[in-house]
Amino acid sequence: MTAQVTTASAEAIAPKRKLGRAMTKFLKNRSAVFGGALVLLFVLLAIFAPLIATHDPFQTSFTTIRKPPSAAFWLGTDELGRDIFTRMLYGSRASLMAGVISVTIAVIVGVPLGLIAGYYGGWTDAVISRITEALLAIPFLILAIALAAFLGPSLTNAMIAIGLSAVPIFIRLTRGQALAVKTEDYVEGARAIGLPNPLIMARYIFPNVLPPIMVQATITVATAIIAEASLSFLGLGQQPPNPSWGSMLNTAKNFMTQAPWMSIFPGGAIFLVVLGFNLLGDGLRDALDPRDN
Repeated sequence: MTAQVTTASAEAIAPKRKLGRAMTKFLKNRSAVFGGALVLLFVLLAIFAPLIATHDPFQTSFTTIRKPPSAAFWLGTDELGRDIFTRMLYGSRASLMAGVISVTIAVIVGVPLGLIAGYYGGWTDAVISRITEALLAIPFLILAIALAAFLGPSLTNAMIAIGLSAVPIFIRLTRGQALAVKTEDYVEGARAIGLPNPLIMARYIFPNVLPPIMVQATITVATAIIAEASLSFLGLGQQPPNPSWGSMLNTAKNFMTQAPWMSIFPGGAIFLVVLGFNLLGDGLRDALDPRDN
């Protein structure tokens, strides 16, 4: 009895130790911490936009059209006299929401399909893999544009289109990880004692393929943010007058020489938030590497 208690305690402590080592390694990675701080900054700006905003994001004024940055308008104004700083704050909500929700859709759809394909193999794997390869043959952004055009222009449809376009990425990743994990001794032992396949996948396969999925999800958020900005730039995402960094760039392209601040600040915001998610994803990949834990 004592030996069983000791073994159970060791099994309970081991994941905590791994998590602690991963956290320590992550915090020692300066670029990863910087990326996490950038992401946290933009998240806080999006959440507290109504409290930080200095103007109404929809208020127009023909007396303040294309004004340069000043004490009254920190980042200047646009072609309708609207405050760019305020519209960027509210636009960050659309970009971050599109990134997170799109990736959530991709994970919810792609991970179960990848687990099924990798675990069962055979004709199930063949069918899922062939469909996945066909979708991966189409460039991600092209597929997202096609789906968004089919569904209709709106932020909701853009998120669905981006999420569905990212599904093949998670199917392929999860399938590869499941193929490696299902040959482990503990999985064979679970089969030997008669556990049902769904329980084996949920209890033994999925937890061991989760770290690379988390890393891929973080990096894919950055890709989804760029995709949302691209769709909004093309008029397939967030619809005016609701602010979006992509639609702001679409308007700014007509005033590159007269009002360069209209494009510099939204473009800079996209660059920083994408940089933050990429650095965060790289840091998570290094921290969660099982070879170092």
